[in-house]
Amino acid sequence: MPTITKKRIAQENQQNGAPYGNAAVLPFNLTTNATGAVVNSDTATGIALGDKVRIGVIPAGMLLNDALLIVSDAFTALVTAKVGFEYVDGLDSPAVPQDDDYFATAVTLHTAGRFRASNVAVRPVTLPKDAYLIVTTAGAANAVVGVLDVLVEGVLTGAP
Repeated sequence: MPTITKKRIAQENQQNGAPYGNAAVLPFNLTTNATGAVVNSDTATGIALGDKVRIGVIPAGMLLNDALLIVSDAFTALVTAKVGFEYVDGLDSPAVPQDDDYFATAVTLHTAGRFRASNVAVRPVTLPKDAYLIVTTAGAANAVVGVLDVLVEGVLTGAP
């Protein structure tokens, strides 16, 4: 299946203005238009069954603790997704392997709501390098307006 990438995701502003610590919540957004295509992406076609969508970059050195997935506008019926990460350079890390379902394995994008990270076998890991936050669809192709916000919670420890 094809990989869809939002434009300018490396330049999206991720700030941590907390003067007394390094805990952070990084917001990422996936919005589709009326044909199901990712808004402001490198493709104009709708998200097909099994497509992987890169929606942002999680910085190297972030200790991943949790995520909140908010579906505020439901996708097409039966669309589900897994949410995880893969390294920007395309090379896996033996210490922290890429994981396409690190945060969630079957979140129901076709139902509006708030969903906590559901992959209970997950332990907190610190990313050794920049990683894309990825959403891989399942269940059905998307053909409607949909909005998913992913709030990644963690600790910015600095690049290793």
